[in-house]
Amino acid sequence: MTITNFSFPTAIKFGAGARQLVAAHLLDVGCQRPLIVTDRGLAALPLLAEFKSHLNGLEVAVFSGVFGNPTCSQVMAGAAAFKAHQADCIIGFGGGAALDVAKVVGVAATHAGDILEYVWDHPQVRPIVNGLPYFVALPTTSGTGSEVGRSSVVSENDSHLKRVVFSPKILAKVVFADPELTLGLPPSITAATGMDALTHNIESYLSPAYHPLCDGIALEGTRIAASALLSAVREPANLQARANMMMASMMGAIAFQKDLGAVHSCAHALGAACDLHHGLANALMIDSVMAWNFSAAPSKFDELAHVCRVSGGGLAFVPWLKQLKQSVGISGGLAAHGVKPEHLSRLVAIATADICHQTNPRPCSAADFEALFKAAM
Repeated sequence: MTITNFSFPTAIKFGAGARQLVAAHLLDVGCQRPLIVTDRGLAALPLLAEFKSHLNGLEVAVFSGVFGNPTCSQVMAGAAAFKAHQADCIIGFGGGAALDVAKVVGVAATHAGDILEYVWDHPQVRPIVNGLPYFVALPTTSGTGSEVGRSSVVSENDSHLKRVVFSPKILAKVVFADPELTLGLPPSITAATGMDALTHNIESYLSPAYHPLCDGIALEGTRIAASALLSAVREPANLQARANMMMASMMGAIAFQKDLGAVHSCAHALGAACDLHHGLANALMIDSVMAWNFSAAPSKFDELAHVCRVSGGGLAFVPWLKQLKQSVGISGGLAAHGVKPEHLSRLVAIATADICHQTNPRPCSAADFEALFKAAM
């Protein structure tokens, strides 16, 4: 038999009020000068001020230079802020973009060169050899699950191509997963990030890679997200629905260490070529890709339909996805969200070059991606 390595190392403190435990934890491990890495939008909201009010005894600085799809230049600016503050730890506070930047600010602050030189497929990739600052993460959305991931996705400054720094060394030491931090999310963001979480779980389960641990997590994450997403969108103050979506988000990110699929290759292309929000891009592509994937894994689609309580078996799963999207307010195809026919050739090229589809249940060629983008238009 082939030897397979499994690892689930992330410590998580989960529940309402978990954010109030951060200061005592950092002081216990000898940290006193945290740099909070967050995004522009959050920095202007009472949510960040409220969180900072719980950081008594710490000398806190804030880097809020994250915006849009995170770029390498944002990481380097964060590293400069870390050095200027003489920080001894990092608090990632925000959605997937802020957390992806936060995870590698410490790398850029303690290693030579640009962060782009540390992406896994750089021709002369630099190793992460120095000790990294202590890092904790607090998600404020329920979508990417970046808080529990060992990769950081940042875009090239000019091309906007997404690149990945991958290392267990950038994992958060502790995740403080507090669903109260998501109560203020508007319905549109709740829907888009929630579809991202659902996509992670579904694609991870459908991947043909061998990882029964992740399969179990992905199926349960799918079940939880399917049962909670609509309530979270329609009842923003429903703390149980918010907690369930935060859990499903983390489960999806843990599961996709098994790998993802063609939906994410398409979404990465849409982010690079059209600057679409990642969760929305996944939502716009998932039903077209899943309809195309069905013939490669019909029994797995039956399982997905079962955990989502979809009557009619696997054949009914894709129509259910379409209806769910409509119910949470995601309507129209790619064209309705600014994607134009002239984008198609670049979208196909980026998706084809993307690594995620290598573990799609059905092999994808450039012609296949062209057909999928056209179907989603």
